[in-house]
Amino acid sequence: MTIARPTGPPRRRGGGGNRVIVRREPVKGKGNVIRRMFREIDAACYIMVDGDDTYPAEAAPAMVREVLENRADMVVGDRLSSTYFTENKRPFHNFGNVIVRMFINRIFKSDIRDVMTGYRAFSYNFVKTYPVLSGGFEIETDMTIHAVHKKMAVSNVIVDYRDRPAGSESKLNTFSDGARVLRTIVKLYKNYKPFQFFSLIAAVLVLVAAAFFIPVFVDYLKTGLVARFPTLILCGFCVTAALMSYFSGLILSTIIEKSRQEFEIRLLHTEEKFNELSERDQEVRYE
Repeated sequence: MTIARPTGPPRRRGGGGNRVIVRREPVKGKGNVIRRMFREIDAACYIMVDGDDTYPAEAAPAMVREVLENRADMVVGDRLSSTYFTENKRPFHNFGNVIVRMFINRIFKSDIRDVMTGYRAFSYNFVKTYPVLSGGFEIETDMTIHAVHKKMAVSNVIVDYRDRPAGSESKLNTFSDGARVLRTIVKLYKNYKPFQFFSLIAAVLVLVAAAFFIPVFVDYLKTGLVARFPTLILCGFCVTAALMSYFSGLILSTIIEKSRQEFEIRLLHTEEKFNELSERDQEVRYE
């Protein structure tokens, strides 16, 4: 896969435009390409777009303006509010996009219009503070949740979508990649909202324990005897596991809060570094 970027100061009219550097990523996977781009390239604004000719290049200037003028950290190219459902010929993809968007917006209390779009713009601050841990197409879900959880500025720009050109095939598998995205959502829910996640598990365990304990308790009230000791022991294990789960979530949520504080400090350092790079770039342009 390749990464392309313009480099050097803009040339005057008639000078042929900017040079373009193309870099190759030998490791397969969209997430691996993005990891290399984010690690090796310094820029005021980054554009990510799928190379399947389904997104219009005309929308890029509006997305760049959101980053450079309106200080957005991530701009989402929103397909779902325009032509996606009429152009896309894969009904399960339509359904999956809606379900994933609903889950993430409800769980993380956000207003992301298109979670899985492959058309995005990013600020320097986002790129240099986002840990790319996903190697495949679930990267869009990962970066969306990262931006929402870290309270970064997210903007939505409606873009037209056209179906893939005749003869081209998608690398996405509706069911296997859909399952990977759902697993990613569950994993990130656990990582970013541990108290809610483990409290939910604790509540389920308490309900299971109560369901088994009530008949044993009713028999005890009637006869004064505990006839089903194994069931009573099982209830005890369930309650113990519920308490462990609850306090695990409590401890992890404290760690997450500390991590968010450290992230804000790192964000300040990133902003300072970006300002230094901008000043250096201005000096080079004036020479």
